Amino acid sequence: MAHHPSLSRRALIGGIAAGAVAAAATASPAAAKGGRKPKKLVPGDLVVVPAPGGPSTAAAVARGTAILESWGLRVELTEHALDTFGYLSAPDEDRLADLNYALAHPEAKALMTVRGGYGTTRIIDGADVEALEDHPKLVIGYSDITALHFAVAEQTRIPTLHSPMMAWSSNNTAATAESLKAAIMTADPVVLTRDPAESTAGVEVPGTASGKLLGGNLSLMAAEPDRSNWPDLDGAILLVEEVEEARYRVDNMLTRIIRAGHFDGLAGIAVGQFVPHPLDEHKPGEWTMNEVLLDKLGDLGVPVLGGLKIGHDLDPRVVPLGTEAVLDTDAGTLTVEAAVKD
Repeated sequence: MAHHPSLSRRALIGGIAAGAVAAAATASPAAAKGGRKPKKLVPGDLVVVPAPGGPSTAAAVARGTAILESWGLRVELTEHALDTFGYLSAPDEDRLADLNYALAHPEAKALMTVRGGYGTTRIIDGADVEALEDHPKLVIGYSDITALHFAVAEQTRIPTLHSPMMAWSSNNTAATAESLKAAIMTADPVVLTRDPAESTAGVEVPGTASGKLLGGNLSLMAAEPDRSNWPDLDGAILLVEEVEEARYRVDNMLTRIIRAGHFDGLAGIAVGQFVPHPLDEHKPGEWTMNEVLLDKLGDLGVPVLGGLKIGHDLDPRVVPLGTEAVLDTDAGTLTVEAAVKD
């Protein structure tokens, strides 16, 4: 195999970043208290599966179930996990009951949602996320589940996992599954590297930053009321991704959040996949999506790293939320402390 001259340097930087993540974790108040992180999953552990958002199909859920069961995990679907109620999986009271059942489940070691879609914000104010304090478990999902990530981060500070869900999408790959397995069944740091082929790879403000990684889907962040479940982003690294939103709407959502002051004090920004809206045709002279992102994020005075395989596009990766991270634009890496402990 031909030697790549940057490999040794990148490996060195990765080692330094991982060491910084470990040092930050050791120094953090949560680490000092102990018991904040759920335990890593082992064969025989139970994963409970509610559907707080949109509906899916039994076939899609079966694909995800088969993957987890191949790792020796057990899967329990909640009562309404496979129901359909318009564009929701079930009426609000049933989805909330299933979600609270999963949050408080005394035996389950993880809560993995069926899918995103829409609906979590309709019930999030009734979600008993503090039940996680008594029965720690790893909350797994993304997209519409950003509302649940925010609530858990704001009310409990227990780490969660930004990840594809039980309704296993055709966008997911074997590498996606391996990243999920590593994130839930090992306590190793997660290292993501900028992919030049990703559409947001050109979004960059040079620099390095360290802080707790928080965030998720942009439209779900923009939908969160100003005084409800916004975690403290002071000193944090923001993760942001989006799917099928017009460029002017991305501009509008970022403008609203920035005007509200929610991004004040950020340490850095990690930009995942921004899948364009199929009807948002780019015309000569208009801003591209990357130019919109740079216009809104580039003036915040913090490092910005794009091109990360996180979100709704092909071949996504899994990343912890609520743990210490190091962002390095020179190395093109985001190194994140595990969401679970040994």
